[in-house]
Amino acid sequence: MSEATTPKEQEPKEPDQSSVDRAALPGTTSSVASKPPSRGYTLALLALLVAALGAGAGGWSVWQLQALNAQGQQQVEQMLTARTEAQSAALNLAHVRQALETRLDQLPSVDELEVRRRLLTQLQGGQQLLNQRLETVLGASRQEWRLAEAEHLLRLASLRLSALQDINSATALVQAADEILHGQDDPAAFAAREQLAKSLQALRSTPNPDRIGLFLQLGALREQVAQLNAQAPSFSSDGGVLSELAASEGAVEPAWWQRGMQTLSEYFRIDFNADRNIRPLLAGQSLTQVRLALSLALEQAQWSALHGHTAVYQQALRQAREVLDAHFDLTNPNSRALRARIDELVEQPIAVTPPDLSPTLNAVQAYIQAKQAARLQQKGEAEPAAAAADDVEAQRQEALQ
Repeated sequence: MSEATTPKEQEPKEPDQSSVDRAALPGTTSSVASKPPSRGYTLALLALLVAALGAGAGGWSVWQLQALNAQGQQQVEQMLTARTEAQSAALNLAHVRQALETRLDQLPSVDELEVRRRLLTQLQGGQQLLNQRLETVLGASRQEWRLAEAEHLLRLASLRLSALQDINSATALVQAADEILHGQDDPAAFAAREQLAKSLQALRSTPNPDRIGLFLQLGALREQVAQLNAQAPSFSSDGGVLSELAASEGAVEPAWWQRGMQTLSEYFRIDFNADRNIRPLLAGQSLTQVRLALSLALEQAQWSALHGHTAVYQQALRQAREVLDAHFDLTNPNSRALRARIDELVEQPIAVTPPDLSPTLNAVQAYIQAKQAARLQQKGEAEPAAAAADDVEAQRQEALQ
């Protein structure tokens, strides 16, 4: 047989000396001896892994069950809430239905609706007629109001001219009255507008002094008065009787009595012109009173310039000039400038000769009276026609009923 072995092959082989020596080493182990422990350790790890997976699967299952329970509880609550809302909606729907039924029961019948429709038609017709009459009355009243406004503007312009001589305001008022008559678009207003044009031309050609500017200039002068100071007199010691006696011609050195006279001339002054008017020095209360008098004179000039009183204006400025000349030294620059400005302002014209607006006012009043007479005549002719229209409307309403 091929599988038979020879006696030589059946003899055990002697182990190799190197293999014996490697096995005899204390720190080495054979591969045959280490295999059984490695397989056991792997099985243990595998068992632990399976157990961990089982525990995780169980925990996840428990968590899923809890989540499903919570979700089911939430769905139950939602179903209860939806059921409550459905019951409330049903209750509200029942109330609405009841209210609608009550409202439908309160609605009028077909016959009542027909009666109301006919009454509404009659009311609309009466309202249209009333609107037409109201527009006619209001149109006439509006024209009357505008004409009365034009008359009032002319009266106000005449008052401004007579009381304040205000050319600018009077011109604006007359221009406004002319615009009102222009808006009437009436050929009968030609005469009144002609007088208005003449008055406007007269106002525009009248000289108009700047009274406001003059008032402000005088106010500036009043402020300058508070800054005026009296100039103190100065005495020179180079003259006088004592100095003349102390002087000596040709003397190289003055004598003792000459020196004494020179010393006395510095303290005493002998003046032989005693009859000359000596102006005292203003100070304290006297200076305040003089300033107040000058300021009051300029204030009076202010108000007289604003109201157009020429005589009072010039008199006040002359009084201010006299106070300035009598109590202040004109060699002082402030006093000299104030004096020159007063001389300039005293010649300023402030009087105005305003035109007479009486013819224009009379023309406008005549036009208003003619307009009112024509309106009254037209109203008297329209009353029979309106009465006839009312009778026709009453007959028509009776026929509809």
